[in-house]
Amino acid sequence: MTIYQDREDAARQVLEALPPLMDDDIVVLALPRGGVPIGAVIARALNVPLDLLLVRKVGAPQNPELAIGAVTGPGNDGLVVNESVAQLYGLTREDVARLAEPELDELERRRQAYLGQRPKVPVRGKTVILVDDGIATGTTVRSALVALRQQRPKRIILAVPVACADVLADLENQVDRIVCPEPHLHFGAVGGAYRVFDQVADSMVIDLMQQDFAT
Repeated sequence: MTIYQDREDAARQVLEALPPLMDDDIVVLALPRGGVPIGAVIARALNVPLDLLLVRKVGAPQNPELAIGAVTGPGNDGLVVNESVAQLYGLTREDVARLAEPELDELERRRQAYLGQRPKVPVRGKTVILVDDGIATGTTVRSALVALRQQRPKRIILAVPVACADVLADLENQVDRIVCPEPHLHFGAVGGAYRVFDQVADSMVIDLMQQDFAT
């Protein structure tokens, strides 16, 4: 199993594994908060814009760490339900939507905190590299991909340092390419692939998003 020193080390290894992108018009989209330091390294190296794709996990009742769904914004299109977990708890899609309501408030808080009045980087017709620091259940990234496809990019490359192989297989038909140096999630958690896996603070995300990577 690959063990990364930290997110910066992981980002460098993902960068080395990316396909040639010389002729592409590229945008890097990071999933906050853990994906932002990784996205920053990749965007800086490629000299392309970095933006955020905000997603919030919807935790199961009495077990908030278990993802029963994820949201990217209000409305049915912004909700992805983990059907197997929902069935386990006997919940309908409407039930999960109600559980997601507090997360919509947090999405808006983060949007204002991280980006303020900064306009979104357009992705229509572009190659998008979607990054996170790892994928466990895949619910969050599935929700992100639903939102991203609605913006009609030319191509989507999902780039993560570590993930569950079964989840990657399920995601193959939703993206144009997957880049994952460590496709075998061990120890049951993304953090198991890192020697240092500190929580990414809001202040770090804000600082990184104020930088200009496409100079």
